[in-house]
Amino acid sequence: MMQMDIGQTVEIIYMDKAGKITQRKIEVHGIRDGRIRATCLSTGAPRVFLVANILAWQPVQERRYA
Repeated sequence: MMQMDIGQTVEIIYMDKAGKITQRKIEVHGIRDGRIRATCLSTGAPRVFLVANILAWQPVQERRYA
């Protein structure tokens, strides 16, 4: 199992409390007590995500151009 780190940008599949499933890219600011504080990169809004509701995640690979 990979570990999410503070400052890392990750892509998540998330199910909200209404059961709606969304895919988002977030920048992680803090992880504590089963919650992830982050900025949603599509809206720029600060959000709190429940770890239990994250269905899948992966680190976002930075694209480097020569």
